[in-house]
Amino acid sequence: MASILVTGANGCIGASVVKQLLDRGDRVTAFDRSTESHRLEAVVESDQLAQVEFINGDVADLDGVRQAVRSHGTDGVIHLAGMQVPSCKADPIQGATVNVLGTLAILEAAADIGCRVVYASSAAVFGPDDEPTRPHVESEAGDARTHYGIFKLANEGNARIHHQDHGVSSVGLRPLTVYGTGRDFGMTSGPTTAMKAALLGHPFKIGFTGPTDFQLVDDVAEIFVRCLEAPEGAHVFNVHGETATVEDMIRNLEDVLSEEGLSDRIGLVTCDGPNLPIPGALDDSALAAAIGDPPRTPLREGLARSFRTFARLHAEGRLDLRDLPLEARS
Repeated sequence: MASILVTGANGCIGASVVKQLLDRGDRVTAFDRSTESHRLEAVVESDQLAQVEFINGDVADLDGVRQAVRSHGTDGVIHLAGMQVPSCKADPIQGATVNVLGTLAILEAAADIGCRVVYASSAAVFGPDDEPTRPHVESEAGDARTHYGIFKLANEGNARIHHQDHGVSSVGLRPLTVYGTGRDFGMTSGPTTAMKAALLGHPFKIGFTGPTDFQLVDDVAEIFVRCLEAPEGAHVFNVHGETATVEDMIRNLEDVLSEEGLSDRIGLVTCDGPNLPIPGALDDSALAAAIGDPPRTPLREGLARSFRTFARLHAEGRLDLRDLPLEARS
């Protein structure tokens, strides 16, 4: 039984990572500044959740992080705590404190005890490209157009230096448009919110268009867990699911609605706005070489699975609606 510390465990990817670690029999400690547990409760059964030890802490608190890693992360740290694109734009000083200094604290603590770190970088490290559906490799990053992306580039560099100077092995992963249970905030959360709106019969407009790399949260979580066993070194890997346009995603969702007997909801979800300033296709061949073929759930299947989960949670009175407009929450 491995002892794994998960920072940002109350977040979207964090909740699914906790579930997968529990499913494989690990001892899991959740470290998070937030006390909101609705994402965990949506994916982890209550008897399993009772096995998790919770620490309410701030990743920018080096002493607190060192204590948590020393006591609970001896077999690895999955570091997911961080502020999203909108929050970093609104408050870049706080964004840098959490995203950069917090990651440095994790790396320093890992150096103390010699444990591995798997951390969330982001496809936001890339800039716009004239060929957005051409698979982009890791080395093409660097032209980030957000504070968030710049912070993630800094983290990748700091992880490399911590391996160089202290031997800390790490894997940084670059997801893009993660969707599914628990995705309720961030620049690319619109497709998931749209599914919930359609379920409730309310219109919703996704705020961006064009191609992106859609990645089911279950797959992304599995990749984080599997990277605990990646080769030694300071690695950075792209994550890939299925490249499709937002317009394609809406058509797939409409197929799901039809299959679920909800054809009257077709047309409620639309999209408008610019393309994302990030390539819509990421090459994950380096990741596959390191850990074997990663999961890549087809978009149509992932949407159907997510929609049915939302329908079940709604029937049980447990579907979180805080990401929906006020008029859609009734």
